[in-house]
Amino acid sequence: MLKVAIVGCGFMGRMHANVYGLLENAQLVALVDRKAEKRETYSKDFGVPAYETIHEMLENHDVDAVDICLPTYEHKDAAIAVAHAGKHVFCEKPMALTVDDAEAMIAACEKAGVRLMIGHCIRFWPEYALLKKMKDEGKYGKLLSINLTRYGEFPFWSTDNWLADESKSGGGVLDMHIHDTDYAHYLLGDPKSVHAWGTVDHRGPSQAFATLTYPDGAVAHLEGGWNLPNHTPFKMAFRAIFERGAAIMDAGPMTIYEDGKDPVVPEFPKMEAAGGGNISDLGGYFHELKYFVDCITQNRPFEISTPETSRKSLETTLEEIRQIKRQ
Repeated sequence: MLKVAIVGCGFMGRMHANVYGLLENAQLVALVDRKAEKRETYSKDFGVPAYETIHEMLENHDVDAVDICLPTYEHKDAAIAVAHAGKHVFCEKPMALTVDDAEAMIAACEKAGVRLMIGHCIRFWPEYALLKKMKDEGKYGKLLSINLTRYGEFPFWSTDNWLADESKSGGGVLDMHIHDTDYAHYLLGDPKSVHAWGTVDHRGPSQAFATLTYPDGAVAHLEGGWNLPNHTPFKMAFRAIFERGAAIMDAGPMTIYEDGKDPVVPEFPKMEAAGGGNISDLGGYFHELKYFVDCITQNRPFEISTPETSRKSLETTLEEIRQIKRQ
């Protein structure tokens, strides 16, 4: 049984706490948040003690791993503190604000002999996981191109509105668009070229249009951002074109198309995600945290998401931002 503490009692902290309540080999044993009101609410909701600081929690509780759901600008220091305490680290995306910070997190965990995983949940989202399987198995031939889309209204629910501060969040491109940049890495590997355009507003880089090309000739076109008006519905979508088929998830469920055959709509179990925000299905979070817990308790290496792949996705997204700001 992996004993876990969550640091950060916000939208994502609640999502993760809900997941740990569903896992048979993990137990949520403590919570951390600097705000007393949040500590008290979450402590009551999940039936575990809550503390003001990581250090206070570590002094009073025996935990195996710490799940960091803090604002991005706090990821590095929190991860290093947890590593120094000899605890495994799960940290929400994006990994950090800079590549140097990401490398410091990796180095601290390696030195302490603890595991580090970054929560790039789209790699675990059922539809995206199936698309990865389709590509790897080659049933439909080579993947020729993929369009990845992710947009919505500005996420107004962040504590103290930290997402609106570029120095803390990196803007919509780093916080939201990185999901698809990371998935493109997962699906196709390191790109041969990166070309990005977009917009910058008072919250930082707010929207990105990026084209990534690959050595085998494949092309990925990514669109994402949070600069739409209030009440604009959140949307995540893809269109993957293979030599002998296509997989599309857009206005409706994921559908697989193949010449000479009827379209196929795969079925995926849905788990209600309570806690606000723009996500109604707990599936991606469930699968990523189950994977994290299983790999640690079974002493298996991380393969789907590693610290190195997360660092690389951060590097590519920061290059996109650099190009957007250069316009």
